[in-house]
Amino acid sequence: MRRESSEPVRIVSLVPSITEALASVRPDAVVGATDWCTHPAELEVTRVRGTKNPNLAVIRDLEPDLVIANKEENRELDVRRLREAGIRVEVTEIETVPAAVTTYERLFDDALGWDRPDWLTEARRLWCGPLPRVSRRVAVPIWRDPWMVVGSRTFTGDLLRRLGWENVFGQHDDRYPHLDLAEIDAAGADAVLLPDEPYVFTAEDGPEAFTRTPTELVSGRLITWYGPSLVEAHRWAAG
Repeated sequence: MRRESSEPVRIVSLVPSITEALASVRPDAVVGATDWCTHPAELEVTRVRGTKNPNLAVIRDLEPDLVIANKEENRELDVRRLREAGIRVEVTEIETVPAAVTTYERLFDDALGWDRPDWLTEARRLWCGPLPRVSRRVAVPIWRDPWMVVGSRTFTGDLLRRLGWENVFGQHDDRYPHLDLAEIDAAGADAVLLPDEPYVFTAEDGPEAFTRTPTELVSGRLITWYGPSLVEAHRWAAG
């Protein structure tokens, strides 16, 4: 039987960013995480498969006090089945950097009852002020064959804007539109940012496709993860 406690002591995280955030405070409390939860590298927990296909039987066997999921990264069906099994599931929804910070404050204060980590205070200071002026325009592919880019209403787009970088597809109707390569290359961006996740762009796989727009290889974690990486991302962008 799962223990009843006001403070969860056995947590399964289905979100890589949140796994890293929880482990920064109480790694011993994280008993399960997805295969994509790669940070911190030394975290030793039971792996529950992927974000879109978690092994619900393994999660149930872990007898967690709390499972933390995300509306974008995880399926509503899996959340419903876990709740039907009597497991408490906290679902987050994060589309902006301030939303990420506020979500963590609520998680640590209310859902977990833990002290807020120092990186969270620093993230609020660094990221939650007025928007800076636009200093460059960028496009961010996240997949190729077919090509997909970051569109509107995304955490990544908001993070870039808070660095002063405007996403040239930020007003697209879709959050992650499929586009022709030629359309991306001709969009007028100052640079195409090629992250190493979810598609692993490399020096040999990605830059050669663009004939008009300069490309830059970037860490996917720094522009798509929300958690301790937020402090690193600000430092990286500042040069």
